[in-house]
Amino acid sequence: MKFMLMLFADEKVGTSFPPEEMAKAMEQMYAYQQTLEKAGAFVSTAALAPTWDGRTITKFDGELKVHDGPYAETREQFGGYFMIEAPDMERAIELAALCPAATWGPIEIRPFHPGYEPD
Repeated sequence: MKFMLMLFADEKVGTSFPPEEMAKAMEQMYAYQQTLEKAGAFVSTAALAPTWDGRTITKFDGELKVHDGPYAETREQFGGYFMIEAPDMERAIELAALCPAATWGPIEIRPFHPGYEPD
């Protein structure tokens, strides 16, 4: 069963880290990836650009509207993900608890809809 671990954090705090502190944080995330690989749970991961580089679109009555950045104002932003393989939610929670990003912000754990899991 595949799960998406959605990592949230305050991106303004993250952009204020000195380069050496950010490098250390990324080393921790890579070590977490290696832990998932050794457990046979790693599927994929990616980091996202900051919300100010993104766009939100809506389309009503054939009219496309494009807005800068995220649609919702929140304290924490979706910054990246890990896709993992686990037999059940309990194991997914155990694996997510090892992620260093849990100390920076919440991690939402969501199973893929049955029948729609990516390969």
